[in-house]
Amino acid sequence: MAKENMTIRIEPELKEQASELFKSLGMDLSTATNIFYRQCLRTHGIPFEIKLDEPNEKTYAALEASENCEVSGPFESVDELMEVLDA
Repeated sequence: MAKENMTIRIEPELKEQASELFKSLGMDLSTATNIFYRQCLRTHGIPFEIKLDEPNEKTYAALEASENCEVSGPFESVDELMEVLDA
């Protein structure tokens, strides 16, 4: 079977981390990419869930409190801020 080259843009750190992972699994980036495309064809889509992270109720409450100026800083630490938000 003939093969073709493909060029993709990827952050160097991401490429390095992925290369190390795939090497530990006994494959290179090219093999991993081929597996991804084959899985896409097999499932007729992306083979994993892609979704937006939805904030939880606590995050929504903190956003609302900040918009209503119910929280004011500055805070000395994240822990201090979290204490105020938990109150």
